[in-house]
Amino acid sequence: MTHLAAFDTAFAHCPLIAILRGVRVDEVVAIGEALVAAGFTIIEVPLNSPDPLASIAALARALKGRAVVGAGTVLRVEDVAAVQAAGGTVIIAPNANPAVIAAAAARGLVALPGVATPTEAFAALDAGAAALKLFPAEAASPAVLKAMRAVLPKAVRVLPVGGVTPEGMAPWRAAGAAGFGLGSALYAAGMTADEVGARAARFVAAL
Repeated sequence: MTHLAAFDTAFAHCPLIAILRGVRVDEVVAIGEALVAAGFTIIEVPLNSPDPLASIAALARALKGRAVVGAGTVLRVEDVAAVQAAGGTVIIAPNANPAVIAAAAARGLVALPGVATPTEAFAALDAGAAALKLFPAEAASPAVLKAMRAVLPKAVRVLPVGGVTPEGMAPWRAAGAAGFGLGSALYAAGMTADEVGARAARFVAAL
């Protein structure tokens, strides 16, 4: 199965991406297990976390066949190869750097760049993006997403990221959000695996 096919399968199962910004290597597998137990199948470790590549490697080994693991805040082309070497298959960024997107796509990885405008969205798709992250969602609105959906290809998945809560998902879904990236409302540094699992279950129930 290609990395994109694995991502598509995971996304169809649960279109929520768990963003573990600040997670430590010694706790990441327990948190990953709690997320999977709650129904999550896509997990992101941002590269501005402590020793992120080691965390990605640990998750990729522990959750093989059960969850897709990727990196967030991927800002440089050289980071793409490092993430792949660690076992990460999804390349997520807050921005839409065509070189990073193309580097990920060329390696068969899933590029999920951040966009805020139709111009950025189309440029990201041209560069090889597999899906789009609407970021920061706090600076947009369901009305903005609905307008973008009217011009984007129907099959393109757009995921609001930033400030998303279980209670806040419904208006975004109605406007055409395919899924969400979940940050501090799901995980904050220092939380236990049990706490993350409980929050994850609330998101899955709300979905």
